[in-house]
Amino acid sequence: MKCLLLLSVAALLPAVCGAAAPSIHVGAMYEYAEPGKRALLKRVRNTGEATAFVRVQITEVRYAADGTFHEVSVDTTASGAAAGLIASPSRLIVPAQGQQATRLLVQGDRSAERYYRVRFVPVLPRSEDEFALTDAQRDNYRRELSAGVNVLTGYGVFVIVHPDQPHYSVQTDTRDGHVQLRNAGNTTVVLDDVRQCSATDKAARCSPSRKIHLLPQRTERFTRHADQVYRFQIIEGDARKDVLLSPLAPSGADSTLGDVLQ
Repeated sequence: MKCLLLLSVAALLPAVCGAAAPSIHVGAMYEYAEPGKRALLKRVRNTGEATAFVRVQITEVRYAADGTFHEVSVDTTASGAAAGLIASPSRLIVPAQGQQATRLLVQGDRSAERYYRVRFVPVLPRSEDEFALTDAQRDNYRRELSAGVNVLTGYGVFVIVHPDQPHYSVQTDTRDGHVQLRNAGNTTVVLDDVRQCSATDKAARCSPSRKIHLLPQRTERFTRHADQVYRFQIIEGDARKDVLLSPLAPSGADSTLGDVLQ
């Protein structure tokens, strides 16, 4: 079996000739593990002219009450509650103009929402890597690749693992100068396609669209203008709600979302 693997890897290596380089793409930058979903399939595409050797690295993102965060390396050899999120496989050999996939497996407790950063990092194979290359194949790849590029570009994907029992609750605080949305639930709410538009001229162009991930107990503030409105959708799991934040909304704390809709 090992000989067959070496032969298959060797067949990919000629793609690096001519000072070519790999160029990987991982699709969406956010992935969501919905309640009850235990696996996500992530495809890695290589549109370059050389084989890409990709290492998958995972860290857990932990937020403090003040919104700051730090990252903790995930032990991909662990199982059960300690594992959290693991990648299988964690090493990918992606041929030029081809693709490979890895599964992101969710393990352990899901009573609270958890967050992970998954990095797909193209590497120059080393002897300690698990790419099953001979010394000659590895040296040849490094020599040919270094003739064309000095930096290999990787990508990070943010994975939100929703709790198995999500509770959605978006509260608003409407004041003279702003409208503040607070996620009082236990799982992330997405504010999608957020645009600022003219309140009087419907033909006028809106601002570029953006997406906001409103984590539990976090807030997002929208500054009110006399002639501007905000349009977006609130996504709560499978449910979508169209929202129009009106500059004419009444003032007063702890209003409901309906109070700021036109």
